[in-house]
Amino acid sequence: MLYLSLGLVLYCFWLVLSGHYTVLTVTAGIASVLATVVLAHRMRIIDDEGHPIRYLPRALTYWPWLIVEIAKAALDVTKIILHPKLPISPTLVRVRANQRSAVGIATYANSITLTPGTITARVSGHEFLVHAITRSGAQDLAEGRMDRRVKQFEADL
Repeated sequence: MLYLSLGLVLYCFWLVLSGHYTVLTVTAGIASVLATVVLAHRMRIIDDEGHPIRYLPRALTYWPWLIVEIAKAALDVTKIILHPKLPISPTLVRVRANQRSAVGIATYANSITLTPGTITARVSGHEFLVHAITRSGAQDLAEGRMDRRVKQFEADL
């Protein structure tokens, strides 16, 4: 099933990037995807971590939440930049990651970095060193709302 889903994802990606739907390009896409999946199988690199399709149903609710968080943070950073006194208070904070899987930890670290005004500077096991542009941004992370949301994303899978 993992191979089939990988093939479907790769083929859909091919179709979107191609933009041409002639017999030649569709056939070339099928051949390219089949060759890629066979090669990946022979190399034994198809696994749940590299192609975490089982997270897709939860990702469909997580991504919209993350997009809203990114938009809110972008507005906050814009207000800071446009403020005449530039009210920043750069802060480093250590944040505990309560995720159980590598996918969960990577999702949490990347979600922090995608959110304007914060960046994950270091990952050491289940602890992140995060730089925030303001103390309030650091406090929001320390409260753990994003951590809980990512933990819910990976829960029971």
